[in-house]
Amino acid sequence: MTTLSDPVRRLLDGKNFATVATLGPGGSPQASVVWVKRDGDAILFSSTAGRQKVRNLTEDPRVSVSIFDLANPYDSVEIRGTADLAVDEHKSLPHELSHKYLGEDPPKAEPGEVRIMVRVTPEKVIRFTP
Repeated sequence: MTTLSDPVRRLLDGKNFATVATLGPGGSPQASVVWVKRDGDAILFSSTAGRQKVRNLTEDPRVSVSIFDLANPYDSVEIRGTADLAVDEHKSLPHELSHKYLGEDPPKAEPGEVRIMVRVTPEKVIRFTP
């Protein structure tokens, strides 16, 4: 695992949106905008079972997370690494992320919805600053 610098940690800890890129069947890229949370030097985001990014990461755990500072879009970072997926039994991560970004509880989950917590272990960090 690569250690994140303080400026990168600040980007992840802020209310900045991230773009997650995964590799689909045949190697084609697939990107999604997500909310993120930092856990030490790991990056966490939530999804639901069956989503394309979850299917992609199940087959190939390589992932890229790009994030830029909303206050200064020229300050950004790309984090490449591998993803581990786990069922979020208590749906706690969507709750935490909703409070971080919106300051309120998330909408109620759909009946039978299975939430997946994705933990990205950074292997390479590329920071862009003006």
